[in-house]
Amino acid sequence: MFPVMLPGPAIAGIVMTRITAGRRGWRSLFAPMLTTGPAQWLAVLALPPPLVIALLMVLQHFVSPVFTPNRFLAGLSFGLAAGFIEEIGWTGFAFPAMRAERSSVAAAILLGLLWGLWHLPVIDYLGAATPHGHYLLSFFLAFIAAMTAMRVVICWVVANTGSLLMAQLLHASSTGALVAFSPATISAADEAFWYAVYALMLWILVVLVVARFGGGLARQPRDSRSAAVGL
Repeated sequence: MFPVMLPGPAIAGIVMTRITAGRRGWRSLFAPMLTTGPAQWLAVLALPPPLVIALLMVLQHFVSPVFTPNRFLAGLSFGLAAGFIEEIGWTGFAFPAMRAERSSVAAAILLGLLWGLWHLPVIDYLGAATPHGHYLLSFFLAFIAAMTAMRVVICWVVANTGSLLMAQLLHASSTGALVAFSPATISAADEAFWYAVYALMLWILVVLVVARFGGGLARQPRDSRSAAVGL
């Protein structure tokens, strides 16, 4: 399923862009892959790895040694394919289309739920504790909660940079961190637990972002409001 799931969102985004905007729409779809937007936003790309490591180290010291972070550093590169291919559909087409009729934060949450559900066919093969047995539902719900919060973070960056490339890199950073540092030997119950705590941390970040930037996920001067809020 993985080779099917990776290009699925991209193919759908490219086809739907052609249907709704014609060939000219493809230029608008791919042009944001050529810029990162304001340089200060690059710092957000480094957020997922230390967040995952810090959480696991706290759990390791205060809950159980089973949460010791793994050091599969090659896993940091594993998110590149997912980030660069999938985001053509998720961020390139779906997010702008979805927020045309709702606030950015509402569109991001809805898109995050769809993003999480997209993993349903392979959910039992994600993480280290496969299969998850009786804890499959718990793990899936925790996974969706984490992915939805991360989607809001991705959309926050996009709303302020107008950059599809930033979405691709942040997706790659998030997935790579989970692959590289997730505990190597862990039970299904413990994996569902730490994903739930990780989701809680991400949602705290989302609350802070929305409190600071509002439902549009971006604050700009009035005379430049239209410059960076869309792709």
